Amino acid sequence: MSNLYELKTERLILRPWRPSDRDAFAALNSDPRVMEFFPALLSREESDAGVDRVNAHFAEHGYGWWAVEVPGEAEFIGFIGLWHPNIDVHFTPCVEIGWRLAYDYWGRGYAPEGARAALEFGFGTLGLSEIVSYTATVNLRSRRVMEKIGMMRDEQGDFDHPRVPEGHLLRRHVLYRKRRGE
Repeated sequence: MSNLYELKTERLILRPWRPSDRDAFAALNSDPRVMEFFPALLSREESDAGVDRVNAHFAEHGYGWWAVEVPGEAEFIGFIGLWHPNIDVHFTPCVEIGWRLAYDYWGRGYAPEGARAALEFGFGTLGLSEIVSYTATVNLRSRRVMEKIGMMRDEQGDFDHPRVPEGHLLRRHVLYRKRRGE
């Protein structure tokens, strides 16, 4: 890690967002394959508002959803990072680890590689004692990433996401946790 705002792995750079990332992020958020486990695709305005929230989170905390770059191949493929979720559930306040990558970059091991760097930053640099992750119960790909990076499912912690309508397939979420030193 070079500084508080940029993380480097063997194949990736996790960095602050650039204005030029907005177009690629909007395309990612309008891809039904990427957004399969979200209640809806995002409009350009919603996507841009998300970038604004990310930048505000960085300004407040010094970290957040880092933009992911594959040097020599792609300047922006999505995000990976740490976040303070703004939802009212039994395990908040907390720090969450998450990712969203463009479909063309799935299956290359980028999500676990970047997530491991984010975990190391969270536990090492920030001194966090615990980091959580959660997703819709049916999102097996993200659950596999959580398991690959050493997170353990907290079955007692599973919950109904308060922003997903009752009866919706995506309402039920699984909770994973990782504690420093595990």
